[in-house]
Amino acid sequence: MDILLDTCAFLWIISGDSCISETARRAYMDPENKVFLSSISACEIAMKCGLGRLALPVPADVFVPEQRDRHGVSPLPLQEDAALQLSRLPALHRDPFDRRLICQSIAHGMAILTPDERIRQYPVRCLC
Repeated sequence: MDILLDTCAFLWIISGDSCISETARRAYMDPENKVFLSSISACEIAMKCGLGRLALPVPADVFVPEQRDRHGVSPLPLQEDAALQLSRLPALHRDPFDRRLICQSIAHGMAILTPDERIRQYPVRCLC
């Protein structure tokens, strides 16, 4: 299965945070699954860092790829077909980062690893 990490799930996984469920942790660690971090999440991390809402030990442009590689997570760019899914999404959730992750999940047939109940309102497979 292909898994797309929500931004908070990525941050919890790399920090070993106990907020991530055992089910989600098992899915992430299963060698049969391929795990991705969207360029949208990289953007969200960089923006929050720049606004002082997320403290990182090194700049985001170093931190994200270093941690992604260290934890066996592949990058996923936002492609046009995924971006165009936005026009089809109902207005259930206003977070622009999450809405784009939902679009990528739909376009690529991925499950989203997320604790966010608002994302689970959409027709995507979620691992929580």
